[in-house]
Amino acid sequence: MIRLHLKETEFFILPVLHGRLEFAQAVHHLLRTLRPDAVAVEYPSVLEELLRRAVRRLPRLSVISYAERDGTQVYLLVEPVEPLIEALRWAEEEKIPSFCVDLDLEGYPEKNEAFPDPYLVYRLGYERYVREALQVEYPETPQDRQREMAMAYRLKKLAGRFSRVAVVVGLAHARRVARWLKEDPPCPLARTTPRKAGLFHLPLDSAREVLSEPGFFQGRYERARREGRLPLDRLSLQEELLLQAEEAFCREFRESLTPRQKRIFRQFARNQALISGALTPDLYQLILAARGAAGDDLAWHLWEVGTRYPFEPETPDLVPLSLRLEDLSRSGRRIRFLKRMKPLHLRRRLMPLKRRPERRPGEFRQSWKGEYVCSFPPEDIVIENFGREVTRRALRVLSEELTRVEPFTVALKDGPDLRETIRHWHEGRLYVKESPVVSGRAGSVVVIFEEDEGPREEYPWKLTWHGEHEEESDMAFYATPPGEVVIGPGISRCVYGGFMLTYPPMRVYDVWSDPYFDFARGKAERLLLAGIDYSLERYVVYVARRPPSALAKTFAARQGKKLIYLPLGSFSPQVLRRIRVFHVLEGHHVRAYAHEFIQPDPHRR
Repeated sequence: MIRLHLKETEFFILPVLHGRLEFAQAVHHLLRTLRPDAVAVEYPSVLEELLRRAVRRLPRLSVISYAERDGTQVYLLVEPVEPLIEALRWAEEEKIPSFCVDLDLEGYPEKNEAFPDPYLVYRLGYERYVREALQVEYPETPQDRQREMAMAYRLKKLAGRFSRVAVVVGLAHARRVARWLKEDPPCPLARTTPRKAGLFHLPLDSAREVLSEPGFFQGRYERARREGRLPLDRLSLQEELLLQAEEAFCREFRESLTPRQKRIFRQFARNQALISGALTPDLYQLILAARGAAGDDLAWHLWEVGTRYPFEPETPDLVPLSLRLEDLSRSGRRIRFLKRMKPLHLRRRLMPLKRRPERRPGEFRQSWKGEYVCSFPPEDIVIENFGREVTRRALRVLSEELTRVEPFTVALKDGPDLRETIRHWHEGRLYVKESPVVSGRAGSVVVIFEEDEGPREEYPWKLTWHGEHEEESDMAFYATPPGEVVIGPGISRCVYGGFMLTYPPMRVYDVWSDPYFDFARGKAERLLLAGIDYSLERYVVYVARRPPSALAKTFAARQGKKLIYLPLGSFSPQVLRRIRVFHVLEGHHVRAYAHEFIQPDPHRR
């Protein structure tokens, strides 16, 4: 902060970096501490009235738009974490005069000077950060000189009228403005009539893309400002963002991040920040870290939660104006998520290239009725192939269990066993193995991801489906309810808690209402008992975290059948997740366009 005395007026010059959370918090704190009689900001005076109207709309987002003489359209965002807007807002709330003292220049280029990481403002304090940053001489152009002289001239006109004036300007201009205040700057030749500018509402889809700080941070700042809980720690906000993204990820896929994945996420994000010369990662780097730690789906939820601005009105009081990064002459970085519908174009923040087809958030979910549902055929093929692969693996395991190894006497049988031969090398004998062929096939496959035995039912939807043709099996399952996660018109994403497949199709009565299985002690055991009962073959394959219960084994033995247990952990987590997540369509007609919303997994076969 720079202090100057002119004509019994004390000027407090507050240097800031535009659009940064830490500087908005610092300005809010300093203004409450200094209690000035007037506030001046680095905005063109011809936009003063529109800026006041936009500030009164906060926390709703606004855009001021006007055209220059050459036809170039200029847009000015009004957002909570902009330090200049915070100064005008504080003055409006305290009923004190505020002034816009900058010069209205056309064709002024956007410059990106190098400054220390703004997070230091929170860690070291505003005064120490500014004192160190002001020791650097920043480059000055003729247009900068014009603006700084004009600001000093208009500030000197306030001298004598107020005893204490707070001036909020860009950090690169602060020291030169203070220098001109000590001299006698000439009257600037500038536009004095208001521009033909318009005030518009910034809709959510544009806010996700063009805001200076992510919408999640801006929403947290707004709430903390109302409740008197400033300042906020950026690292704590990032942890809160990860927690909310994980909750959304868990609601959709019923998976939680492991401690190892969280550790990878934090280390990945930290390393990216250090490589880029920053102390904290930006949202783009957080997205990459989430994708590296847990895949595209967590990264998508992190983007969705991170860019969502919570104070978007249902019916704005102004005409909405949609903006892109290109409208603000800002460059971007691109990232594409193969498993999501929407590719993203990224800079320090993320933006969707393809617009979400919802006219308003939640429209798909509100239109979901769920009166008649069917499956998505490509996923039926995947689940059937998985069932056949599980059957082959189970019979192979059973064959290995029956394999016998013995010393060679008169016949090689099924060939030498090198492992046993080497192990008994000192005996000087050859060992051979005998692998009997397992007769029979598996008639049912039961896969249990979660037994869902707690007091809170995580997978309440219980259904029995019949195969639509000879290549499909009958299926009974329990899963998350349809309509909870709706990704398109008539398309709901669900997660299996467990399922049972049995061949051939068109034989199974409703497993969940059949009183024959009422002695089962849970949904998982009920599926297993049904799989045993409906199996026309001797073997039934059971895939779960825990072995089958004694009750199920006894039930199978009485029917002359055998359970083959495969631990769930013996399958790849990626494979299990591709099988576990499925989609429900609201009628066969939805199959005609469902592929537009359900991206095929390139790893599925």
